Amino acid sequence: MKDMVLRLVLPVALGALALGARAAGVRWEDSIVTVEVTQKDYDFLQPWTKRMAHHLKTGVVVAPSRVLTTAEHLNDLTLVRIQKGGHGQWWDGALQWIDYHANLALVTATATNLWRGLKPARLADPVPLKGGSRFLRWHEGNLEKRKAEIARFTVKHAHLSFLDLPFLEADSELNEGGRAEALVSDTQLLGLACAQDRTTCTVIPASFIRFVLQAADTKPPRRLGFFDFVWQRTENTAIHAYLGLPGEPRGVVVTDYATGAGKSDLVRPHDLILEVEGFKIDTAGNYTDPHYGQLLLENLATRGKWAGDTVRLRVWRQGAMRQVDYLLPAAEYGAELVPQAVYDREPEFLMVGGLVFEPLTEAYLRSWGGDWRRKAPFRLGYYEREKPTPERPARVVLSLVLPDPFNLGYEDSHFMALDKVNGQPVSRLSELAAALRHPKDGYHLLEFGGGESLRRMVIDAAEAETATRRVMQQYRLDKDRFLAPEQPPGPTRER
Repeated sequence: MKDMVLRLVLPVALGALALGARAAGVRWEDSIVTVEVTQKDYDFLQPWTKRMAHHLKTGVVVAPSRVLTTAEHLNDLTLVRIQKGGHGQWWDGALQWIDYHANLALVTATATNLWRGLKPARLADPVPLKGGSRFLRWHEGNLEKRKAEIARFTVKHAHLSFLDLPFLEADSELNEGGRAEALVSDTQLLGLACAQDRTTCTVIPASFIRFVLQAADTKPPRRLGFFDFVWQRTENTAIHAYLGLPGEPRGVVVTDYATGAGKSDLVRPHDLILEVEGFKIDTAGNYTDPHYGQLLLENLATRGKWAGDTVRLRVWRQGAMRQVDYLLPAAEYGAELVPQAVYDREPEFLMVGGLVFEPLTEAYLRSWGGDWRRKAPFRLGYYEREKPTPERPARVVLSLVLPDPFNLGYEDSHFMALDKVNGQPVSRLSELAAALRHPKDGYHLLEFGGGESLRRMVIDAAEAETATRRVMQQYRLDKDRFLAPEQPPGPTRER
């Protein structure tokens, strides 16, 4: 009889526990929304043209009147709308805050009806690497749920930035993911998907999201920092012997600077970096994170740190152990010779007599399509490997020639890096505009980089203005240039 009672009671008890577990979970329908974005989409090969692009992505309510989503496609924004429940009314929204390097943004709306019934999600910190998880998004009026399995927490190149940042990699049968789909457990937001390659989804982890969101309400806004030095693994123990490091092989060796922004003596070539913020660095450049295990040392630049903060390094330099207080420089796209991105402004260009000049940027190179690294002109792509210098902080290219009698003989010239104009070095369009005000003996002399098929070009300075007006009329251009205002310098790295 006792066994029979147990057999009857046990299923009921287990059912009650299951109901309790569901009750303890979250109704994700009350936290997940759809975000519709309309943005200006520029053609960098014809920089005076633009069209409109539309995107749908997922958003997660993370605070009253605040929806979290990825920053991708929110640049050059013209309209953002929010929909709850997967169908019905759309509410006009506004971009409240954005960080392109972190690939995160907050959107909001003034309509009180939108927020009724919506509840903020709780961000996991730390993110559990085990246990059930799934991707959520609204699809055709239903909350689509796709099972996910977190494979690892890792540090790799960011999608919209040159920074190395923390990510989750999760395996899932999600279809066409990477549009800010929410990775969740029963009760917590684990992250937002930002890319997908076959069944592997790259996810911005909630622990990093929580940290970055601290900057949303700070004035002036805090910015992510990074290590602006290049390091090399030291698995070959001859490196330690050569540098005279006693004891077990450990640490990584500094070989160069990543950009031209730093170049201070805070960290020097041939320094062996042994510890960062008290974490020991192994010969592969990893440290042991208390939550996520082996991670690249780059993670320590954003693990509770912002640009301008001090990071304590222990280095072996010239036969002695030293403590270095390293000041994190701010992540700025302009710190690269070929900026990875230029957001929220139309493309710069300057046209003179049909010769169209533009800054060399990665956005320009991406005009050659998804396989742009292989298809873009080799010489222009090669500049991505070079570092900026005080003498050459950026590059200007002759992008194309709009045929006109003024430029006869040069109409097939394009995709060439400009070096000098009228004897003046040119790295930016503002310098080109200034150099064109000083012709030599009535002519403009344009000089191009070494290895170009055409090294020099001579045009008539007296006829340039008339030719420019004629080309504008012939090709129906409303302006001959757009030069962005000079940007104020970023934070300095005072010692």
